[in-house]
Parts: sequence; structure tokens; C-alpha cells
Amino acid sequence: MKLIRFGDKGQEKPGVIIEGVRKDCSAHFEDWNHDFFQHDGLAKLKSLIESGADSLPTVPEGTRWGASVARPGMIMCIGLNYSDHAKESGMEPPSEPVLFMKATNTLSGPYDEVPIPKLSEKTDWEVELGLVIGKDASYLPSKEAAKDYIAGYCVVHDVSERHFQLERGGQWVKGKSCPGFSPVGPYLSTVDEISDVMNLNMTLSVNGEARQNGNTKTMIFDPFHLVHYLSQFMLLEAGDIISTGTPPGVGLGMKPPVFLKAGDVVELGVDGLGTQKQTFV
Repeated sequence: MKLIRFGDKGQEKPGVIIEGVRKDCSAHFEDWNHDFFQHDGLAKLKSLIESGADSLPTVPEGTRWGASVARPGMIMCIGLNYSDHAKESGMEPPSEPVLFMKATNTLSGPYDEVPIPKLSEKTDWEVELGLVIGKDASYLPSKEAAKDYIAGYCVVHDVSERHFQLERGGQWVKGKSCPGFSPVGPYLSTVDEISDVMNLNMTLSVNGEARQNGNTKTMIFDPFHLVHYLSQFMLLEAGDIISTGTPPGVGLGMKPPVFLKAGDVVELGVDGLGTQKQTFV
């Protein structure tokens, strides 16, 4: 299944894509939120689709695409999780996952404009594979067990302000939590839609010029390892987003570095998960 949300920002409704058409599920579900995932909502949604997808209203053409899940309790991110990106950054591959968070109010739609912060000098791009937690997870016994706690996968744009992140003191969260810095979607693909999560091509272009071209096979810590690992330290709640790191090609790694300016258009995508497009303003 491909889960979507649609409508004006702050008033999004839940839906699905069926044969390429957006369908409205708001008469049956409140939202793709913690309660939905925690209380077997995916099974109920599957049953609804199988019993009468034709009865679901079609979303009007031109309706805004929202983030594909509701505002989560946590957006947890993994730094330096691609061996080739760590090399690009001049850093040793980590022996354990590098963790940081983004404010949950950074969540935005896949085609929304992204504002460059007023004090920004170095706004950068990062295409990432996101995963959504399917049920509350704590102290999972194994990596294998973690597979049952993933609801699905989506594209995440981990927009970053490098001056804030690296040169203004503190932790990375300062450069990751500016308004609009987490476009998510266009849809959440449930795990059965993705045959091999460790072999997905990832691309990103700026103004039509290719910048990132990677593959999840160069991940240091795969999604199942990450869910198991994180559950040893914190409660992962249903609907939480984990953004699993970026391949090489970020602006900071270019020689000389290149950063985004007003009017730039960024397009990005991951195999099987659709594409995003944002204009920076």
C-alpha cells in the first residue's frame, strides 16, 4: 500500500494511492498517526481497500500533497551512515550509529516551498531513506525482531544549515531544525512494496544538475540494525520517523562547497518511494 496525506497544511487528511489515483480515507481513519499504526491500522486499511476501494472518494486534482505521515513524536536521524559519504566528509566510518534529532515541527510536504533561514549562510541538501515505526518498540531482542516494527519507507529530505550545525556550537540539531527542513513523502510505501531495502537507488539534483547519486547498499547500519539499536536507548513510538543517512554529493562536500540560494529547485527520489521537488525561497 501507498499511504498519502493531502490538504492544506495543518488540515491534512489521510489517503492512499490506488492504481495511480489518490483516494480519500478520512471517512474511515482520523490520520496516519500513532494510534493508527499502534492499533493495527495497516491491517484495517488493507481490509478496507480489498473490500471496496471503488467506494473511496477521489482526491480533487491539484490538492496539496502533505507529509505522508502525521507529525510524529520524534524525527530521529542517523549521521555518517553511508561509507562513501563518510569518506567525502573526511571522517572515519562510525563504529556505532551517530544520532541526532530534528524538531518535529520541521515536517512538511514533498512539494512545499522551503524557506532559507534569515541568518543562513550554508543551506544544504540531503536525500535520505526514511522509515516509519509501526508499533511501539523498546529493548527489542534482535535485529531480526526489529523487522516487525517497521511500517514502511518514504523519501526524507534532511535539509541542513551547515553554519548553524558545525560552526555555532552545540549539537547538530541547531542546523537541522529550521522551519520546513523535513519534507517527507510523497507517500509511505508499506514494507511489502519494497523487495530489497538495501538496494535502492537515491538521487538528488539542483536546478537540473545531478548532485547525489547513491544506493542504500553502501549503508553502514541497515534499517533493522538501527531500529534494534535505538530501542536499547529510547522508546520508539508508532509513527516515529527515522531518517537513515545520506549518500555522497552534498554541497558541503563539493570543492569548493556550494550551498542553496533563493530560487533554487531541488528534486530528489528513492527507488519505489517516489520523488520530491522543492523551490527554496
